[in-house]
Amino acid sequence: MSDTPSLLIGGNSNGHFTMDAAMANRHGLVAGATGTGKTITLQNLAESFSRLGVPVFLADVKGDLSGLAAAGKPHPKIDARVKQLLIEDYQFRPVPTVFWDLFGIKGHNIRTTISDMGPLLLSSLLELNDTQSGILYSCFKIADDDGLLLLDFKDLRAMLVWMADHAKELKAEYGNISSASIGAIQRKLLILEEQGAENFFNEPAVVLDDLMKTDFSGHGVVNVLDVSTLIHQSPRLYACFLIWLLAELFENLPEIGDADRPKFVLFFDEAHLIFDDAPDALVDKIEQVVRLIRSKGVGVYFVSQSPMDIPEDILGQLGMKIQHALRAFTPKDKRVVKAAASSFRQNPKIDSEKLITELGVGEALVSVLDADGKPTPVEHVYIKPPESRVGPLNKKERSEHLARSPYKGRYDEVIDRESAYEMLKAKAEKMAQAAEKAKGSKASSAKRRSTRQSPMEAMVSSAARSIGSQLGRQIMRGILGSLFGKR
Repeated sequence: MSDTPSLLIGGNSNGHFTMDAAMANRHGLVAGATGTGKTITLQNLAESFSRLGVPVFLADVKGDLSGLAAAGKPHPKIDARVKQLLIEDYQFRPVPTVFWDLFGIKGHNIRTTISDMGPLLLSSLLELNDTQSGILYSCFKIADDDGLLLLDFKDLRAMLVWMADHAKELKAEYGNISSASIGAIQRKLLILEEQGAENFFNEPAVVLDDLMKTDFSGHGVVNVLDVSTLIHQSPRLYACFLIWLLAELFENLPEIGDADRPKFVLFFDEAHLIFDDAPDALVDKIEQVVRLIRSKGVGVYFVSQSPMDIPEDILGQLGMKIQHALRAFTPKDKRVVKAAASSFRQNPKIDSEKLITELGVGEALVSVLDADGKPTPVEHVYIKPPESRVGPLNKKERSEHLARSPYKGRYDEVIDRESAYEMLKAKAEKMAQAAEKAKGSKASSAKRRSTRQSPMEAMVSSAARSIGSQLGRQIMRGILGSLFGKR
């Protein structure tokens, strides 16, 4: 028996099936068809990590996981499974929970800035082609060189307008800046804005330390991000948010070496959305971060219908595999079942390929890493039921929970501060005033005066109009968050 703490996953006729917590930063996969018990498994794992004092962040796709904040209730199926697994210390109890929401409706607002998201993720989010991505990279470089903060959409639009108006001047240092490409980026920003992304790119930006807390009892706080609306409204924003969070943790957390448990654990539900249509450069970055972030004590667990949803280079890094039932109705389904079965270290007592299609709800094929970091032979496991509520909180319960949150008021209000939009607007107005003064001086001494604007006057007027026209948009940003130049 290992001296290190462990997580009880479930059991079978051989006894309890556990995972050594020291191996939990080697990542994992929970897979299976709809309705086979993936959400219950995710909830059980989140609880287990919390009891060990490990903070958790998970995406709640269906809204069911808010039940973590309430104690469970007796149910014949739960009672039967507890009795079957001989769990002596099982008790109905909640875990410390904080709710988050990119729209600020079902939880605290969670935000970041344009600068922190960076051009690679933004290019993927906006679905830009190579030329348009190059323009976006130039935008970030110019802002960095000129000391301009890119915090929200307003800043990014102002920078793009300024680049278009100064394209000739910028060409020598930053390359060709096509007005058509800038126009395409602006249009895609409008589409993203319609999907609610403007709420996310704002301040105050979330402080990573606020996601990694324990309560007064030493239990890890489970952060539940409601994405039940976001995942249908803007699945690409959901995917980019998860990748951004992973990258921020990698950049900011120190190395911790070998530990008896992770420092933080992430669960990414509907994981296929992270990789669908993602450019190769982005997938390579994700693979690199997943490989290296375990040295910082972070465990990443992907939840999806099929293990084939995960790129092979990443799938090979996942130490724990929990495979719920898959259906094999078509030749493609059968290939997926075969691939899923072959991903396990085989057990001579189990026909994995056959059993995957016969598993009942709450049953799974499971393999974890042993104390030496080697995969254990696959086992047929009955998953332990959660001790918290199976099912969501009602609206009143959620509101009461938010009212008691330690972050109440911290992220709710958006406050503006000076950034690229304000600085470029001030610059344009100053240039316009100077041009107007020079024009008046010439008019008093000239006998005849043309009514046409000079190229410089036209440029200044255009910039002032383009930037100033957005004043009516009552968008404010906060005083927290990262400054540009960090990347």
